[in-house]
Amino acid sequence: MIQKNSLFLIIGFILVSHTLFGQKKIEKSKQELTEKSSVNSQSTSSTYPSSRSNSSSNNNGESFFGGILLDVFVGATIGIFKYGIIGDYSHEDHLYNNLSHYPYKDGSCYGNFNSADSLSKNKMRIDIEDSFMYSTKNLVGNHFKIKIRPFQYFYLQTDFRQVYESDPINDINYKLYFSHFTLGYDRIRLDKFNLGWNLGVSYIGNDVRKTGFTYGASMDFFLDKNISFSGSTKWSKINTKPVNTFELQSKYHKKNYFFSVGFERLKIATPTYNFVTLGAGIYF
Repeated sequence: MIQKNSLFLIIGFILVSHTLFGQKKIEKSKQELTEKSSVNSQSTSSTYPSSRSNSSSNNNGESFFGGILLDVFVGATIGIFKYGIIGDYSHEDHLYNNLSHYPYKDGSCYGNFNSADSLSKNKMRIDIEDSFMYSTKNLVGNHFKIKIRPFQYFYLQTDFRQVYESDPINDINYKLYFSHFTLGYDRIRLDKFNLGWNLGVSYIGNDVRKTGFTYGASMDFFLDKNISFSGSTKWSKINTKPVNTFELQSKYHKKNYFFSVGFERLKIATPTYNFVTLGAGIYF
């Protein structure tokens, strides 16, 4: 009997400890994002002996090799920017692919872009999506996303996330709002696949109210039967702490709307948040 009672006490202690440990993640994120970073700035003065060389050949040699290194650096930077980030519009035909009205329109197999001359060009498109985020019964959230595509070359995207956490023991509710505002560019624009990058700012609301620089990548892959897979990630820092997001989705498309199921992982300062998502969206 004593052993049985002891077993119940141990199980109860583990459950209570797990509940207490799992709570207040939002408050921990807020605290770390607002705490002052202690940086000890020490001014060190060093005196270096000045030496003059009487040999001008050394200076000429350094200038020669310095010029070569500068040319190599400039050439590599231009090459990375042109071929890696922007693309070669002279030789990559997929960069001119049209923006589709919406994926799988009229039974087609196209995704966000199409290369068919018979399909009319879409001048502009707006993608709107909303997803419910579930981690536990005490930790849920919502993710609203809007993407504005003026044409096929780039898009503007805004992500609004609200995370809610309840503490049933102390009867306290916590919430955290944060968002991303980014400029996106699809480096690869194939009929069934697109891959690109994005740059912008992140913002934490509520008691934090701080902004930071953000960058990331995204991709979409379209199958033949109105099913697509997408993934995206964004990295940013606020008050030297990470505010990162990782997202995977599977979508079923029907006319100009879709349904989605996926997974999101958020890292806000030290705490991490894992969610299963269920959502829907529409194309205009």
